[in-house]
Amino acid sequence: MMGHSHAVSGAMLYAASAPFLPPLLLHTTLQPADILMGTVLCAGAALLPDLDHHDGSIANFLGPVSKALCRFVAWASGGHRHATHSLLFVALMGGGTWAGVTYLGRNFTLALTFFLLALAIRALRLCPPSNGPEAWITVIGLSALGTFGMNTWMPNSPGWLPYAVALGTLAHLLGDCLTKKGAPLLWPHKERYEIVLIKRSGNNVETKVLVPIMSVATFVLLWFTALSPTIVN
Repeated sequence: MMGHSHAVSGAMLYAASAPFLPPLLLHTTLQPADILMGTVLCAGAALLPDLDHHDGSIANFLGPVSKALCRFVAWASGGHRHATHSLLFVALMGGGTWAGVTYLGRNFTLALTFFLLALAIRALRLCPPSNGPEAWITVIGLSALGTFGMNTWMPNSPGWLPYAVALGTLAHLLGDCLTKKGAPLLWPHKERYEIVLIKRSGNNVETKVLVPIMSVATFVLLWFTALSPTIVN
């Protein structure tokens, strides 16, 4: 799947699950602001597994810094669609986020917020469609503004942030399981799991069917959980 599709799938899963799973798993009810922020950050987290792809759609989202990061992750994880496309990676991302929020505090939370916003902005095509400075400078600027805004609304220790990161990462794996190459969910076991609905990334099934459906579903879900005047008031 393309980066845009992964981001939309992460946003939809968070918006759909926010009223139900956080009360069950985190023993907390999310406020409308938490749902909105979590939806955006989950969209960004849905790109995390593709940090193993130095030529992927998000490799240049922070310019030379992200390019170098992706090359390192690709080397450390064994290449594209290996370690970062596993359930172990989902657990590491969720657990690492929890540890960072718990023990490193506000600075970690805001740094991660900036990073996930940058991923989401790039994947959702809210910046110039290039790999040049005009694109990543725009991403950096918008991410900084978004982080500044979220700082006003985000609690000191957002318990929903590890959930958003883990769910977004899981959404990516589920999306890749719909493609021919599948994903090695049980890595280091090398078997790849797939149910092929998308024979080629960017084909009509993905771009003209799945993405529009997921986009509309996300906005409908957000309306009933966070945006409706009866909810806001």
